[in-house]
Amino acid sequence: MQITMKELPLSEKPYEKCLAFGTEKLSDAELLAVIIRTGTRGRNAIDLANQILNVSKTSEGILNLTHLTIQELLRVKGIGKVKAVQLKCIAELSKRIVKATVKKGMVFTLPSDIAEYYMEDMRHKEREELLLIMMNSKNKLLQDMVLSRGTVNSSLVSPREIFVEALKYGAVSIALVHNHPSGDPTPSKEDIFITKRIREVADLVGIPLIDHIIIGDNKYISMKVRGIL
Repeated sequence: MQITMKELPLSEKPYEKCLAFGTEKLSDAELLAVIIRTGTRGRNAIDLANQILNVSKTSEGILNLTHLTIQELLRVKGIGKVKAVQLKCIAELSKRIVKATVKKGMVFTLPSDIAEYYMEDMRHKEREELLLIMMNSKNKLLQDMVLSRGTVNSSLVSPREIFVEALKYGAVSIALVHNHPSGDPTPSKEDIFITKRIREVADLVGIPLIDHIIIGDNKYISMKVRGIL
């Protein structure tokens, strides 16, 4: 017979356990159970949380919250729209907190530093995005911004806009990052054209373009390493 949340001893109830010992003492399932609050007939909130943590075949544990869509969460019995949205919002907040914390001291010394920092954000996107990365004299990240969404096209990317932003933030160097939703990071002819066009303007302005990173599915290509830049 399934034990309900009310039947659990106080020391095992996630909410009461959190109040008594702090959030760090809760397991991933217990943390989710606090958010979910209620289970379904025959399953308490902790059981439901465990199902969510193990529902995906491609990722494990708490990472499921990042990868599962709202539609996939809705297929879990006991998860309605409100709970699904709450869980996705929590996952997004977690990602932003981590990124904001890392961003303060982020230094891009190698192409892999840039690729690793943006990989998780960009490899799951269904459309292409082109990012401008601005750095100081020590290659520390000053700011990043989206230059275009959709197919990266030279007609949509303005070198003038790039260097207006670079000058505004006092950038000493810049880099470009964009994703290929296909998962294959091989640069297209348009990618190469855009890169060379921006590099020419960068050389004139005196704010060098140090790299253009293309992100695929858990892999990337550096145009600098490839000798394109």
